[in-house]
Amino acid sequence: MTTTGESDTAARTGPWWWERRRSAVLDVGLGLASATECGVEGVQFADDAGIPVAVGVGFGVLAGSALVLRRRWPIAVVLISVAITPARMGILLAIVGLYTLAASELPRRIIGALAGMSLAGTLIVTFVRTNQDMANGDLTIGEGFIPFIAISTSLGVTAPPVLLGLYVGARRRLMESLRERADSLERELQLLAERAEERAEWARGEERTRIARDMHDVVAHRVSLMVVHAAALQAVARKDPEKAVKNAALVGDMGRQALTELRQMLGVLRAGDTPPKPAPAPAPVPLAAVGEAADRAAPRAEPAGPTAPDLPEGPCLAELDELVDQSRAAGMAVDLSVEGDTRGYAADVEETAYRVVQEALTNVHKHAAGAKTYVRLAHRAAEIAMQVENGPPPEAGPAGVLLPSGGNGLVGMKERVTALGGVFVSGPTDAGGFKVSAVLPASAGQ
Repeated sequence: MTTTGESDTAARTGPWWWERRRSAVLDVGLGLASATECGVEGVQFADDAGIPVAVGVGFGVLAGSALVLRRRWPIAVVLISVAITPARMGILLAIVGLYTLAASELPRRIIGALAGMSLAGTLIVTFVRTNQDMANGDLTIGEGFIPFIAISTSLGVTAPPVLLGLYVGARRRLMESLRERADSLERELQLLAERAEERAEWARGEERTRIARDMHDVVAHRVSLMVVHAAALQAVARKDPEKAVKNAALVGDMGRQALTELRQMLGVLRAGDTPPKPAPAPAPVPLAAVGEAADRAAPRAEPAGPTAPDLPEGPCLAELDELVDQSRAAGMAVDLSVEGDTRGYAADVEETAYRVVQEALTNVHKHAAGAKTYVRLAHRAAEIAMQVENGPPPEAGPAGVLLPSGGNGLVGMKERVTALGGVFVSGPTDAGGFKVSAVLPASAGQ
């Protein structure tokens, strides 16, 4: 893509001031024709002026050759044609010069002034020469026709080339304007295409971040609790088979919940495709320590799969009690308090509030096992606030389970909250614990 100026520069192939070779050939041809015309007319001019014929012819050839300069200096060409009008030469020079002047980019007042000078000069010279011819007997017409002949001749020499030049110049300027506009539109389209590609890349990055955040929230909490219960199961399997059975049932339930949430997310990613088939039930894991007791475990819920066309929505605040009970079952001392009147919020707000509490409890399991934890939820007029605060982990007691951490939990919580226009704050407390606080506008997501 090139601009108009770059196109003109690339197209300039002629010598000197000509843009193309054919323009130079045309102007040289017109200059030769004008020089020949003026040279022939110079014979009569020399006879009338009483000068040598060679001088008159040379003067005519020199004056007519000025037409070669019409593109470079159109004003000079018109002035030369006006100057040699009394010598009865330069008709071609005057016509082509006026046309070039009118088609140029010069101001209209200059074009009008020079065209008026040419018209007046032709009118006066024609009027005077016609009177002289009648006086010499070379022309026999009525005196009343002299003004008509003078006016007709001056208008015929001046008006057509000027009008044609104005039309051609206006058309050329219109074409250049359209070309520049087309180039501008092409540049704008290219810019829009680049911006669209940038927005698409940004959207892909945001989607990848959102998927990674959701996967982290689903897997980290459930698997963390599963690891805690598995460790407890290993510790009590031989001593208390009944408690081991309960822990095994909790591990299975949490695994199925994690699989269900993962299926939901994969179903969203596969929107438009055929629904995925339910995964086969996992093979039972042998537990030598519990053996027969495992068969007498409480009935478990069947594995859930997205068999319905519409996928279930994400978690909500109504499931917060169940989330806290799961942490309590894993051995965490959790205190839940709710302030204000419970009411419904947008799905995005409820899911974000749930995920913040979920991830905060997961961090307590990872980094402060056994610490007393407080979960506070406040329903306010225009917002909902949540806070999860844990004390310092106990110095003495049973060894905790080492859980890996990727360092993405706090980042994911902050991204979720700020995406809805909320405020997120986290950090250690003076007592040696850790606190996570978030405030979400009640109208977000609507």
